[in-house]
Amino acid sequence: MTDIAPNHSIQQQPGDRPDLLIFEIVAKITEADIEWMAARVQTAFDTVETIDMLIIMRHFEGAELGAIFDAEAMKAQMRSLRHVRRYGVVGAPFWAKAMINLFSPLTPVEEKTFSLEEEAQARIWISAPHPVSP
Repeated sequence: MTDIAPNHSIQQQPGDRPDLLIFEIVAKITEADIEWMAARVQTAFDTVETIDMLIIMRHFEGAELGAIFDAEAMKAQMRSLRHVRRYGVVGAPFWAKAMINLFSPLTPVEEKTFSLEEEAQARIWISAPHPVSP
């Protein structure tokens, strides 16, 4: 079942395991919607030690200023450095893809970008098993 943000710019898609979050961006992101998403991510961080996250930007139309600088979203982003194993983005605009690729080597998170045409590969990549830590 799909879970939809208050203003409907973000939809949570079902994942095939509890430590996988999949969100689809379908319109301009509002502050209420980014807070809704941040709450779901924070809940996942409180429930399991680490997660994988896939963002699909099929109809991304930008973001409200309040969404970009939202405190709850920033808290989730800070925690993600300790709680996210893999982070994939499908259909990211050029500037977002460039930022992800630039900063990826500097974080402990395995990050990868995909074109919209590569969504199937992104889903396979995000769902791949992780090596068991000793």
